[in-house]
Amino acid sequence: MNLKNLRIAFILALMSFAAVPMNGQDLLARQAPVDKTMKKVDSVALHQLIYQEMLDNPAADLYDEWDTEMTHYHNANGVLPETAKIDLRGFVMPTPSRVITSNFGARWGRQHKGLDVKVYVGDTIRAAFSGKVRIVKYEAKGYGKYVVIRHYNGLETYYAHMSKQLVREDQEVKAGDPIGLGGNTGRSTGSHLHFETRLCGVAINPALLFDFRAQDVTGDFYTYNRKKYASESAAATRLRGANAATHNSRFDTDEDDDDEEMAIAAPEASFTSDVHFHKVKKGETLQAIARKRGMTVDALCKLNHIGKNIRLMPGQILKYN
Repeated sequence: MNLKNLRIAFILALMSFAAVPMNGQDLLARQAPVDKTMKKVDSVALHQLIYQEMLDNPAADLYDEWDTEMTHYHNANGVLPETAKIDLRGFVMPTPSRVITSNFGARWGRQHKGLDVKVYVGDTIRAAFSGKVRIVKYEAKGYGKYVVIRHYNGLETYYAHMSKQLVREDQEVKAGDPIGLGGNTGRSTGSHLHFETRLCGVAINPALLFDFRAQDVTGDFYTYNRKKYASESAAATRLRGANAATHNSRFDTDEDDDDEEMAIAAPEASFTSDVHFHKVKKGETLQAIARKRGMTVDALCKLNHIGKNIRLMPGQILKYN
């Protein structure tokens, strides 16, 4: 039974229940064909029907296919639409971190297609919206361990450089579900989350949609307008991106290989400029790091919310002051 016939059968079954007469014998007589119809509407079929209904939304108008094998979505025109209204309600911030370390846009002679958000190895990364996991892969010279989720509002989100992926391809997720752990994999020299938002396979500035400092979206809806996008994107970066001291500074986590890095956060952020970061080297212990940074092991553990028996990993970032 195809999806169209299944939908018809399901509706007819519901109508039959609604039209039951008062007479008990008539009720039994009418019940028999209903039972026969409902047997065809099993739980798997109902699941498919519900999922199809979820696709009958803006995303269905933008994309011809939702194939997990594709590198990116393809839409009917092969280009971004003139306008697209994106529903941002029901969001969950992918991380509670408020520190943006690198902005969307031109960087080091090429395009940086997302925002870099400061996270630590092992921090929980969550799905920003409900949807279906499209890609779970490892890219040694790029994203590292990354996840791509397609959403019913027409967006797709990328989560890169994670230490571990917690979902599989084709898995349905709800907004806020854990999808991975913060890390430092791929082309990255400091633990952080590279976060992208894409429309029709084209990266758009996440600062237009997300305000990491405020831990909120920018509104209930965002309307993409091709003619206004460039100016709106620049304004969003000025308002919600990394400040001038941070952007392209020596804490630019995709490019810098300094052993010591410092996050210069916005005033609202959880870190201040007197907090420093130590990148763990192979074989280092908490005792050795504490001695080097002039503090006790207890103070180091308390600052990083870790136990004394934690297993340190090369590349892991620890705070010290």
